[in-house]
Amino acid sequence: MANLQTRLRQLGSVDALLRHGEVQPWLAAYPHELVVEALRQALDAVRAVILAGGDYPGAKAVLALAEERLQAQLRPTLQSVINATGVILHTNLGRAPLSEAVLEAMQQAGTGYSNLEYDLDMGQRGSRHVHAEALLCRLTGAEAALVVNNNAGAVLLALSALAQGREVILSRGQLVEIGGGFRIPDVMAQSGARLVEVGTTNRTYVDDFGAAMGPDTAALMRVHASNFRIEGFTHQPALAELAELAHSRGCLLLDDLGSGTLLDTAPQGLPHEPTIQESVAAGADLVTFSGDKLLGGPQAGMLVGRRDLIARLRRFPLTRALRVDKTTLAGIQANLLHYLMGEALQQVPVWRMLSMDVDEIARRGRVLLDGLGGLADGCQQQEGRSMIGGGSLPQESLPTMLVVLPMGTATELARQLRAGDPPIVARIHEERIVLDLRTVLPHEDVRLLQRLRDVLA
Repeated sequence: MANLQTRLRQLGSVDALLRHGEVQPWLAAYPHELVVEALRQALDAVRAVILAGGDYPGAKAVLALAEERLQAQLRPTLQSVINATGVILHTNLGRAPLSEAVLEAMQQAGTGYSNLEYDLDMGQRGSRHVHAEALLCRLTGAEAALVVNNNAGAVLLALSALAQGREVILSRGQLVEIGGGFRIPDVMAQSGARLVEVGTTNRTYVDDFGAAMGPDTAALMRVHASNFRIEGFTHQPALAELAELAHSRGCLLLDDLGSGTLLDTAPQGLPHEPTIQESVAAGADLVTFSGDKLLGGPQAGMLVGRRDLIARLRRFPLTRALRVDKTTLAGIQANLLHYLMGEALQQVPVWRMLSMDVDEIARRGRVLLDGLGGLADGCQQQEGRSMIGGGSLPQESLPTMLVVLPMGTATELARQLRAGDPPIVARIHEERIVLDLRTVLPHEDVRLLQRLRDVLA
């Protein structure tokens, strides 16, 4: 017991450590309360070690631990990571990375003042809703457009403003749930619209919708199954069929595309994903989709469609709660300009990844292995598949070349990769760590190599 008390007394106090020469620069650089908190945490950690039977490690070790805790207090929890998983639209990793032009536009909008809600021609108050509208209309063929904070908000807004207290008819095969337990029936209930289910899980016909329609029906709705797929004995009515039925009965047709794309995915070797333009052309009165999935821009929810409906949405009180800020609008504009200029495949990172040639991925993998030198023993390249992710093109993938790291404890190696700066998020395949360079941005190759050298050494 005496020995334990002696070791505990060696710890000293926070006040004593505050007078230590090594701590003085900390006090000059950081708030006093943060330094005190770091010292207290270090002392508590070492005290726990001593009480468990360990030795006092010395003042130098205590101060090193305190400095580590001090830096941890100041380190942002949101940080950049290298995505080596091969999942292009990785929801947990922030979905779409942004182009340089988008980042520049967002920085410029945030650096100073802007005409966010000011009409420069008239010299009076304007509307933030106009900034992305012209581009969205030109690219989609819609009469009008509105931007809110995400697609779930866009769907909630449309249902609340256009169908509150009335019926919305939806196929049972489209009662989808997206990430985080967010379900279409729950959104319907929150909006005040009454859900009417028709058809079966696998087969629904336009006549099912017609039979369910009545004087209280506000809209028919299609929800694109963007994160799952039903195969086999299936049927869903074409959007044009639903549009004709809805309009013949004086009702609306709402189309929730979920991900939403302006480009055909077929040329990339993927199944055709319904485009926003196709929905508008087929007669949907209002189309909702995401800005940060296949569109490849900042997080947002887009609504395009009839001018009178968009006008109603703008006046609806919920719109103000869902609006986006100036930097997001600037980023959306810059991202849409890539499509207008016909350069999306080259400039939008998501589309650059989707169209990346396997030979190019293999070449980058060889450069990485060459850079590892002798540390590459046990590493190799092998064929694999990259996933689209982000609730887009379910179960679809693209061929790729994986960099396979040496045999070992894959879980521990994955932890080490995540623990560094920058963190590397990889995946485990057949008990080995694999890296898919399709989702590693080209400018990250050097940092990835440096981190791998540190870990494998």
